[in-house]
Amino acid sequence: MTDHIDDLMPPAEYITDAYKGAEKLRGKRALITGGDSGIGRAVAFHMAREGAKVAILYHTDKDSAEETRVGIENEGAEALVLQGDTADSASCTAAVEAVAKQWGGIDVLVNNAGMQKPYDTQAEISDADWQKHFDVNMHGIFYTTRAALDHMNEGGSIINATSVNAYVGNDALVPYTATKGAIVSYTRALARELLDRGIRVNQVAPGPVVTEIQLVFKDFDKEMLKSMSSPMGRMGQPRELGPAYVFLACQDSSFITGQTIHVNGGMITNG
Repeated sequence: MTDHIDDLMPPAEYITDAYKGAEKLRGKRALITGGDSGIGRAVAFHMAREGAKVAILYHTDKDSAEETRVGIENEGAEALVLQGDTADSASCTAAVEAVAKQWGGIDVLVNNAGMQKPYDTQAEISDADWQKHFDVNMHGIFYTTRAALDHMNEGGSIINATSVNAYVGNDALVPYTATKGAIVSYTRALARELLDRGIRVNQVAPGPVVTEIQLVFKDFDKEMLKSMSSPMGRMGQPRELGPAYVFLACQDSSFITGQTIHVNGGMITNG
């Protein structure tokens, strides 16, 4: 990376000693897609510190997944590392079944896996790229959730990862933004469907955060990189997202469903 990108994207921080666990998720069984890095890793560490058993689903980066496993286990929690592709229905089902077999069920599902690619114009977006965004970002949530619901009981929590871009738009990330808008609608509809089962469905909408996914911007101009900063004048850290997911996973949020927590450094969304 260039020095400029290093200034905008400092090393990622996933959890700090200042975060004190309070057993809010003691004994809970969590599955986090895209849990090997970025926000997913931060969520895994925070949930582990709160007493959950944590399974992560990663796509290709085995080394990163193993680093996350070590971090979970260092919190004194059980870890399960699974390889799969959220764009593939059978892969999502297999991951869910592996967690259910290991721990007898799932209490918390975090649909975090995603991809993004920037484009200057619509003409640059191929059919394959458009489809891939939806396969990974949206279809994977449906596949994983559908499978997980066979193993979730009353009191369960599903947390989807949307984005500030679903609310404010991003002209360089049109396919990505479209998928995140779809996630918003899916979350709201599914929350209503699952009311009778006592399973809550919410979402977190991050703003610009220091994660590996943001490195797709490394070849874009400086002005675009500057625009990724929040009103706070910086990008967020993954550790600043983890507690929001813990809140939605635990009983502190028992009267909340179909809602969005915006963690974006002051970007006003009105949604």
